[in-house]
Amino acid sequence: MKIKTEIIINASKEKVWDLLTDLEQYQNWNPFIVKSSGKVAPGNIVVNTMKNGEGTITFKPKILKVEPLHYFDWMGRLWVKGLFDGHHYFKIEPLGPEQVKLVHGENFSGILSSMILKKIGEQTRENFVKMNQAVKVMAESKQVSASSKQKS
Repeated sequence: MKIKTEIIINASKEKVWDLLTDLEQYQNWNPFIVKSSGKVAPGNIVVNTMKNGEGTITFKPKILKVEPLHYFDWMGRLWVKGLFDGHHYFKIEPLGPEQVKLVHGENFSGILSSMILKKIGEQTRENFVKMNQAVKVMAESKQVSASSKQKS
C-alpha cells in the first residue's frame, strides 16, 4: 500500500532541501510532523511527533539513505517490525533553477497495514498534502532563513 503526493514549488532545490532537513524547525511550520529532532544522516534515528486525528503519535524511524539536495528517506514501524512499517521518502526533482517538484510519499507494509490504512489512509494523505503546501509557502516566502543569515 502506498501514498504518493507531489507539489510544484517555485524555489531552489537548496531552499527546499534546507527546509526538509532542518528537523528542529518543523515545530515552527509543519502541520503534519509537528515536532522532530535528530540529524538527517544515514543510520541515524530521528524522533518525529506526527499529528494523528486530534492527538499525536511519536515514531523513531531510522534514516536509510541521503542524497543531498535530492532525496532522503526513513523506515519507521509501529511497535515491532512486520506489524505496520512505513518507508517514508522525500524526493526533490529540479524543474529549473528556481523551481522543483517535491515528491513526498510512503510505502506501507506489515500484517496490520491494510486494517490501519483503511482507518487513517485518507487522513494520512491529507496530512502529506498539508505538509507539502507548508513547504511550498515557506520555500517561496521572501524571508531569509536563519541559516542563510549566518552564512552572510
